[in-house]
Amino acid sequence: MPAKFKINVREGVVELEGEENFVNKHLEKFEDIFKYAIKEVMKKEFENSFPSNKSSAIVTSSDMEKRFYKNDSPPMVSKSRSNSKQAKTSITLPPIPVDLKSNVNKIGLREFFATKKPSNHYEKATLFVYYLTKFNKEVEVKYGEILSCYEEVEEKKPSIIDIIKNSIRYKGWLEQGTEKFTTRLTISGENFVKFDLPQLKNMAGHQLTIPSSATSDTTTSFIGTA
Repeated sequence: MPAKFKINVREGVVELEGEENFVNKHLEKFEDIFKYAIKEVMKKEFENSFPSNKSSAIVTSSDMEKRFYKNDSPPMVSKSRSNSKQAKTSITLPPIPVDLKSNVNKIGLREFFATKKPSNHYEKATLFVYYLTKFNKEVEVKYGEILSCYEEVEEKKPSIIDIIKNSIRYKGWLEQGTEKFTTRLTISGENFVKFDLPQLKNMAGHQLTIPSSATSDTTTSFIGTA
């Protein structure tokens, strides 16, 4: 009977057929051949399991996570978000000197302020802009000039930037000037100071004259009695 042998490396099976003396004589040799064949197969599979180029051999973080956290979820990394708000940078504007005294052509700011009696900062700021526009003939009024008006009438100065911004947004009495920190009087603001606040009343024995260029009306004189 001719001898036959079959080696199945995948399944790990070795089959030998032949006479008993032949099998017993060559069994040890066949075992060595079988072991060598297994090594060769494992070597090829091991080499084929790696990429041929270096760029594809890079192990990504997701691959590492799959290797180290097969069944368990990776630890959660919480990112703390700061709830602290950035502190606002306050801008301090200095008063700008401006002529607020009375003369033969205009009433002084103190007298004008006393007759109009504004009750809050929005009314006061609008009145000051009205005065500087109509009596000082300014087209645009600087915020610092408004602060000087507060000093002239001895009133506490507010955050003038916020007052002007809110007056523009909510009142409509003022509007933004062409330059930074400047404002202009609107028609609504002019009507408010001119008609809604107490009308100009003459101080005792003093003649108050509003120049014709200051209003759309003709020159008006207010003569009072002592």
